[in-house]
Amino acid sequence: MTDTLPAAAAQPLLATLRQTGEALSGMSFPLAVHGAGEARINATAAAAQLEDYVVPRLLSLEAPLLAVVGGSTGAGKSTLVNALVGHPVTRSGAIRPTTRQPVLLHHPADGHWFSDQRVLPTLSRVRAVETGIDKPQAEQTAENTPGAGTLLLRPDPMIPLGLALVDAPDLDSIADENRRLSGQLLAAADLWVFVTTANRYADAVPWKLLADAAARDILLAVVLDRVPVGVEEEVRSDLHTLLAAADLGHAPIFIVPELPLDPAGMLPAEAVDPIRRWLRALAADAAGRQEIARRTLYGAVHSVAGRVHAAADAQDDQQAEYLRLQAAATGAFDDALEGILESTRDGTLLRGEVLARWQDFVGTGEFMRGLESRVGRARDAIGSFLTGRPTRAVTVETAIETGLHAVIVEQAALAAQRTEHSWRDGDAGRELLAGLPPRGDDFSAAAAREIRAWQKDLLELVSAEGANKRFTARMLSFGVNGIAVALMVVVFASTAGLSGLEIGVAGGSAVVGQKLLEAVFGEDAVRRLAKSARDNLQRRCGSLLRTEQQRYLEPLVPAAQQTPAGTLREYARRLESSRPSGEQAMNGADDGAGPAADGRDQ
Repeated sequence: MTDTLPAAAAQPLLATLRQTGEALSGMSFPLAVHGAGEARINATAAAAQLEDYVVPRLLSLEAPLLAVVGGSTGAGKSTLVNALVGHPVTRSGAIRPTTRQPVLLHHPADGHWFSDQRVLPTLSRVRAVETGIDKPQAEQTAENTPGAGTLLLRPDPMIPLGLALVDAPDLDSIADENRRLSGQLLAAADLWVFVTTANRYADAVPWKLLADAAARDILLAVVLDRVPVGVEEEVRSDLHTLLAAADLGHAPIFIVPELPLDPAGMLPAEAVDPIRRWLRALAADAAGRQEIARRTLYGAVHSVAGRVHAAADAQDDQQAEYLRLQAAATGAFDDALEGILESTRDGTLLRGEVLARWQDFVGTGEFMRGLESRVGRARDAIGSFLTGRPTRAVTVETAIETGLHAVIVEQAALAAQRTEHSWRDGDAGRELLAGLPPRGDDFSAAAAREIRAWQKDLLELVSAEGANKRFTARMLSFGVNGIAVALMVVVFASTAGLSGLEIGVAGGSAVVGQKLLEAVFGEDAVRRLAKSARDNLQRRCGSLLRTEQQRYLEPLVPAAQQTPAGTLREYARRLESSRPSGEQAMNGADDGAGPAADGRDQ
């Protein structure tokens, strides 16, 4: 095989095509926003066309033209192909669908162009072995084996050099796989031979594909099959009007009259002679073939560019919904963290059980009188007062743990409720919520572990500060737990010194904790310790909430991993700026792209 690599000017286009194909293949449009399903189909089809046709054709412009014979069920495609070749080469009959497996017919000398995966690489190959002119053994075997994803290669000397003919499945087949394969084959064609009948040429399904043909600027021939005698010109005229309205007025129209078939199921040769001559004339002109290939190639490139723009628009919608859902989750959990921190600094946690246990621990009135003495005497008083009361320190610590746990769990639940309320405003959010696993008790247990770890950190912080200041003996007399509990009270009383409100809430108890710590460590050290403890608590609460928040953010990951719309638009602009090497290919001056632009006189 002697593929012609693209010229240097085509290399940037080839790179863009491959980048575009990779980007489109990765586009799943995972969020259920309006148009996501259509965008997914559009991107998949565009990526498949790049792989099946555009890149292979760019790499080998001199390869034979691939003419796909397509149309609606029962239009007579297989009968037409058999007639063009002159003997049965593909199955025809009344049972639908007749073409269960596409057959690619080519001249024996052109076999090397199709033996590898150059064209339609996703289809596996089966090569026919002739056992007689009317009995292709491999075709019998292949058609008895499920395999719509298999392409039967059949060499035949009746096919002209430079041309390959594909008998495609029905584009409106009752079999989903056949419809998909028909669309794939038509997207990989250099020219279409579209077969319809006198009573079905205005059907909606084929005209959608014909609109695609116009968008691709593909060479098209229309075969009107089974036309009753006497109405040929009337039907031709009406069809021509419809084609002209779809910007396909240049397409030649061939009329095949309603004729009886011979015992072998064959049409008379003269019924298809005009079509055969037209195809042979195209195949005989090497330069013309390349111009057709070029024109179809760049038409396909520009058609793909339009689809890439559509994918970018759809991705904008995906991104907007992704940001909305993400913001709802992050905002709700950010608010939850702020709610927890606010509860720890406005005196809320010094009410109720915590306040009662703390006052029981320090004996507020007696202790306040002791603190009126100078600092040295206060230390002695504090040491004397706290000695022998470790169990009361533990009760305060437990009360703080319980109160803080309740606040954290409540705020996390409120954040989840707010997130889900916002997500239910759109289809995408509702679909994601339906797929979330139910919430368990893991968060509550994790919150309890984090609080205990924070309290342990405070014990270590107090011990380290005491060791640094050589207060070890005094610390032992106070009790490390008691000092740590005092630090917790200070943390929950204020963020930058006591306020009148906080003193009122805690009944003076926060003052006791503050003075106790200052007596042991000094005022500057207390500020530093309190800040360190608050920062530690904020980190741990933030980590807890981020883990819970991740339950909502994780389903959004696929949306975050999509190719950005801006990148897609850049690819589309590059494809739109590509130009074929020949002027004729772009301006379409020769609308028939070869002999006999209108098949009437053939």
